[in-house]
Amino acid sequence: MDLYSGHINKLIEELAALPGIGSKSAQRLAFHLINMPGDKVRRLTETITAAKENVRYCRECFTLTDQELCPVCASQKRNHRIIMVVENTRDLAAYEKTGKYEGVYHVLHGAISPMLGIGPGDIRLKELMGRLQGEVEEVIIATNSSLEGETTAMYIAKLIKPTGIKVTRIASGVPVGGDLEYIDEVTLLRALEGRVEL
Repeated sequence: MDLYSGHINKLIEELAALPGIGSKSAQRLAFHLINMPGDKVRRLTETITAAKENVRYCRECFTLTDQELCPVCASQKRNHRIIMVVENTRDLAAYEKTGKYEGVYHVLHGAISPMLGIGPGDIRLKELMGRLQGEVEEVIIATNSSLEGETTAMYIAKLIKPTGIKVTRIASGVPVGGDLEYIDEVTLLRALEGRVEL
């Protein structure tokens, strides 16, 4: 027997289908939405619909934007000779929060994963290679340190090396506040190899 009526169950079901939302969170959100004033609910649904209809990929770096070029690619203050390659828009946002990177990005929208049937043709590698026809000095590969991220990084490096463009890989290592005894060997090795002079 259903605990709630059809409309409530349907709302909970739709919210639970969102990533990171479990059944309890979906139920909590559903009741919150139902108890919101009608004008706030309308504004929320209009905002979601407008975002869905107007957000697209930047023609340069393929991050999400509602303009032809995203703010990073459109900025004359950014160094367009340095391109950081990331797996998704969330990774781009994480680097932007540091406020220290002054180059531009290229979003792959995935990583090479033979196990999942994702090959080089399924991510935005062709578009990256097209961008390298310009005056690019360095490509920073900032894919995740997972097996898929490492595979993608090696593949990109092999593609770019013959062009003479400098290819670098972000260092990865010990997180701030992390105890060395609990960190895996690959991370410790990467931290050692990526060390800098003090």
